[in-house]
Amino acid sequence: MAAMNRRSLFRFAAVAAAAAFQDDAVPRVAAAAAATRGKSAEEVAGDEDFWSEVRAAFSVDHNIINLNNGYCSPSPRSVQDAMHRYLEYSDMGPYHTMVAVLERQVEIVRTRLAAAAGCDPEEMAITRNASESLENAQYGVDLKPGDEVLTTNQDYPRMLTTFQQRERREGIVLKTISFPVPTIGMDDLYQRYERAVTPKTRLILVCHITNRTGQIFPIRRICDMAHARNIPVIVDGAHAFSQFPFKISDLDCDYYGTSLHKWTYAPIGTGFLYVKKSRISSTWSMMASGEKQAGDIRKFEEIGTHPAANHNAITEALVFNENLGIDRKAARLRYLRDRWAHRLAEHPKCRILHSPDPAQSCGIGFLAFQGAEAGKMQSALWTKYSILTAPMKHEEYDGLRITPNVYTSLRDIDTFSEMVERELPA
Repeated sequence: MAAMNRRSLFRFAAVAAAAAFQDDAVPRVAAAAAATRGKSAEEVAGDEDFWSEVRAAFSVDHNIINLNNGYCSPSPRSVQDAMHRYLEYSDMGPYHTMVAVLERQVEIVRTRLAAAAGCDPEEMAITRNASESLENAQYGVDLKPGDEVLTTNQDYPRMLTTFQQRERREGIVLKTISFPVPTIGMDDLYQRYERAVTPKTRLILVCHITNRTGQIFPIRRICDMAHARNIPVIVDGAHAFSQFPFKISDLDCDYYGTSLHKWTYAPIGTGFLYVKKSRISSTWSMMASGEKQAGDIRKFEEIGTHPAANHNAITEALVFNENLGIDRKAARLRYLRDRWAHRLAEHPKCRILHSPDPAQSCGIGFLAFQGAEAGKMQSALWTKYSILTAPMKHEEYDGLRITPNVYTSLRDIDTFSEMVERELPA
């Protein structure tokens, strides 16, 4: 019994020590970042001492190699702790604690998010995910039978089905264009959109970065071209915000939707919708809002009773990213992607379908195979080695999306590469 008590005590001490380290992780990351002053983001990308401090801020399961962070990323412990605090406070008396106290703090979150995104707080609606954000815009723009909407056949499936439902219901026309993977270049992407515009085009949807192969699009050029023809542009930014540096004000788009539980590390069920101020009044909210709210960005947040904890904890995620630094983060994501991609590109049965150009890609990589099925490879990696990847089957190509994150170690990347090589048929 005494031995068991000692073991229990040691185990408790170890857990307490780990928790204490994680509670201190944010200032440790800030201190580590301060120590890199004078170094370029590319130099820091390979500094394993720095990234070990970042890794310690997450409470991930190290028995699993998660290379599917593009679906949803874990939050740092500081974000989890903030959300837990808000949930506990809410349950002390939901009306006066959650509604009267915590819900008001959403305005602070709005201001912080707008500053990070590069827009006016009165253009920033806080939502639950990119789909909710984008569908507000996709359903909110008035269209008539015969009006054309232009996008690509590689946009997110839900965004395509949104317009397909409007086709069935209202008689609009969804027009999709294709593009090669890997791409020919930014000029080709722009020209494909420009050539596809017709006198009937009334709305354009374009991915900032695709969820499949991680292709970045020339958003500002497409917006300038569209605006010259009086066509509004919706940008699907589900994977862009917090993955690489940009400001919405530099894009000059009309609508921008993203999820914050991907690359921002906010709690699951958080996102935002940007609507250019001049477009707010003419855009219908997906769920009903009052006439007096016509010009208020908050009309896009009308979803009924909802928790305050999720959106209030967004601020902690923003603080974590600020300490980490978006330039350092983007450089590290490219560094990790290039490590496995350069190795596997040497294998005769592997094909790399993402662009190697830093201006056209970041942390999302895409691996295709010759003589092997991507679905079977994904299954083998998971069942045999506990490595998570995302199979992406498209009518024009098939393969695995690989999305490491800032907590991913070089050992994780090398293990993934080794197991892929092991599983490929001779």
